[in-house]
Amino acid sequence: MNSPVLIACAHGTRNVEGQAAIRQVMAEIEALRPGLTVVEAYVDVQEPELGGVVAGLPEGTPAVVVPLLLSTGYHVKVDIPKAIKSRPEVSAAPPLGPDPRLAELLAARLRDSGLGDDDGVLLAAAGSSLPDGSVDSEEQARQLAELLPNKVRVAYGASAEPNVPDGVAALRAELTGAEFTGAEVTDDGGRVVVSSYLLATGYFHDQLSKAGADVVTAPLLPSPVLAEIALERYDAAVAARS
Repeated sequence: MNSPVLIACAHGTRNVEGQAAIRQVMAEIEALRPGLTVVEAYVDVQEPELGGVVAGLPEGTPAVVVPLLLSTGYHVKVDIPKAIKSRPEVSAAPPLGPDPRLAELLAARLRDSGLGDDDGVLLAAAGSSLPDGSVDSEEQARQLAELLPNKVRVAYGASAEPNVPDGVAALRAELTGAEFTGAEVTDDGGRVVVSSYLLATGYFHDQLSKAGADVVTAPLLPSPVLAEIALERYDAAVAARS
């Protein structure tokens, strides 16, 4: 029997490098699983839009939407279910994170940036408007903290608190023992290193350099780990339907 179509569903970005990075993940999925049909889709900004991709599948074609997203936010809980609700033969897999392999990758990016033992790490995630949308990012931060001697905290690019600039200031205050009042802390102490918990360059990643940190790491891509996790999510979703 033919395998279900894998619909690789990303957020979407206007950044050309970010677009290329996501398409590289899709190409790596195809390379890891020859013969598997991989279709691209997006929930925002880019085309083809997920709802149109699902609607364009021949009736009765089994498929699995694999979110190329890092946490269970609005897109995973609302947009994807809405896009597939009229097609019972199409199911959805969980997002890529949290995952111990992503923690390892984040740690590697931090070490590449010259992380010192006295530095504080701020995991910068995209953020979600859902009340429980921070749970996955907090778990990813916990996994990262297990790999490092550093303080690890979490902040968000949008739709959740604390935002990244406030997170940077609060962590700097924590490192120096100063009281955080919302203003910038300038006391001497360990550096604040922002760990970009984003897949690729784009608007959110660009904003991290404006948040007042000493160092900002590169995003997760490029890395073959994301394609490996995506295929595991796909396989688990296929197995759950059988």
